[in-house]
Amino acid sequence: MTEQDAAPEGLPRRVFESLLRTVEEMDTPDGFKAELIRGKIIVSPWLPLRSARCLRPLREQLTAHAPPGHVADAAPVLFRFPWPGRAYGPALFSVDQAALEAEGRSADGSALSLVAEFTSAPARDADWAEKLDVYGRLVPLYLVVDMQHAEITCFAAPSPHGYRSRRTVSFGKPLDVPEPFRFVLDTAGFVAGA
Repeated sequence: MTEQDAAPEGLPRRVFESLLRTVEEMDTPDGFKAELIRGKIIVSPWLPLRSARCLRPLREQLTAHAPPGHVADAAPVLFRFPWPGRAYGPALFSVDQAALEAEGRSADGSALSLVAEFTSAPARDADWAEKLDVYGRLVPLYLVVDMQHAEITCFAAPSPHGYRSRRTVSFGKPLDVPEPFRFVLDTAGFVAGA
């Protein structure tokens, strides 16, 4: 087995592809999503309705400042990361539109320009550790909207060791969002909730 064939945890590529197919073909109940996290298929609920009070204004601002050819969306899309053997369905994302026109049921994670996750009790650890590690090696920007603590954190400058930049502000404060977006995010209308 070569490094390209396995994740750091030793998940063989064929196992990843088999699990990915299973996740892609799952018929999850309405309001739920399936992701591939650390070699396990995890089914969890989509965001509660009250999260829309933050998601909607965030999506609107990201749409207005997205890089050329990229679209900001909150649709249920699964993004695959073959090297570590992961597949995530982020709450909100910005991606090269061409990636959404490809064949198959999952999109290439390398086409993402930004991912935003909204913390909830069941997914909090995955958002702050697991996903931070994977996104931090590839995705230019990662926003963690901490619904329990009424804060938003922007991680930027991915590297082989993870993000090199981090900035956190409380809801209501402006947040500088760097390249490839380069704008000041207005969080005045963001509302906390569990």
